[in-house]
Amino acid sequence: MANPPPSVRAYEVRAETTATFGRVLASARNQHFIVDGPVQNGCPGEAPTPPEIFLGGVACCGAELIQVIARDEGTPLTRVAVRARGTVDRGNQPRADVTVFSSVALDIEIAGADAARAATLVEGFKRR
Repeated sequence: MANPPPSVRAYEVRAETTATFGRVLASARNQHFIVDGPVQNGCPGEAPTPPEIFLGGVACCGAELIQVIARDEGTPLTRVAVRARGTVDRGNQPRADVTVFSSVALDIEIAGADAARAATLVEGFKRR
């Protein structure tokens, strides 16, 4: 198979169950992390749950990408912090065959840039 064009980025994460019911070992490249199902499903609920991992990925993407955009545009930053919050209303889903977030909100704090520049960086993140 030919190499994909440079604009295509491929990612892979693996997950497999462990000897503890409801606990999963996930791996990305050579990094490993534990994910637990929620206690409502009879799972441990001690490690981050799949929805938390999903929201964590969004938050990490925002923090990293805003930092990259600022660097590329020559804007020095001292800190970027992103908080992702979400709710799942299992009783109010758009379809019976899937479960989706009912709401997701991001709170983004940027230190080292004025308000106008910070707003521009956030818009750059949202476009990507």
